[in-house]
Amino acid sequence: MNQYFENSDLKSDIKIIEFELLNQKYQMFTDNGVFSKNKLDYGTKLLISVLPLSTITGQVLDLGCGYGVVGYVIAEKTTAIIDMVDVNLRALHLAKRNTKKFKEKVNIFESDVYNNIKKKYDYIITNPPIRAGKEVVNKFLFQAKDYLKKSGELWFVIRREQGAKTIIKNLDKEYNLSIVKKDKGFFIVCCKNCWHRACCLIKS
Repeated sequence: MNQYFENSDLKSDIKIIEFELLNQKYQMFTDNGVFSKNKLDYGTKLLISVLPLSTITGQVLDLGCGYGVVGYVIAEKTTAIIDMVDVNLRALHLAKRNTKKFKEKVNIFESDVYNNIKKKYDYIITNPPIRAGKEVVNKFLFQAKDYLKKSGELWFVIRREQGAKTIIKNLDKEYNLSIVKKDKGFFIVCCKNCWHRACCLIKS
């Protein structure tokens, strides 16, 4: 579990990875002890590819930001102000290096899920750390509604073999939920905030 939480016992070996996303080439710093250190993982790539970047505005939370790919792209492509949080201090250090050109738009700080979150957002976007366990993943997804504005949206990616169908079924009771895309066993899900039961009964 070191890659998600405590990695101070792992020797640092910062390197640069290259990848293509949205028809652009990117380079980012990664290190031992962070998720997907050798290449951009397919789930994150798929999630970014379907985000409504042309309409994202306001306040965005990149929850479990890792080394910062989601926050970087949103900062680059939108006018939104982004908070990027993670419990992994090494990941936060990398995220700060990778997004330093957007320092006027990006705020990066430590938070164990929502523990240090003090406001509400127009969008919460996450690739939840499945290997951290069901309890942690449930916090990422089910507690999001407490940190979304009235019209806010939670966007996330999850794999079929990681319990996607059960999680989606349970989330559908809490949000106005839609499955935006399925590909190679990955589900991209958008959950619109529900402020009363009637909202949840009206599906887009």
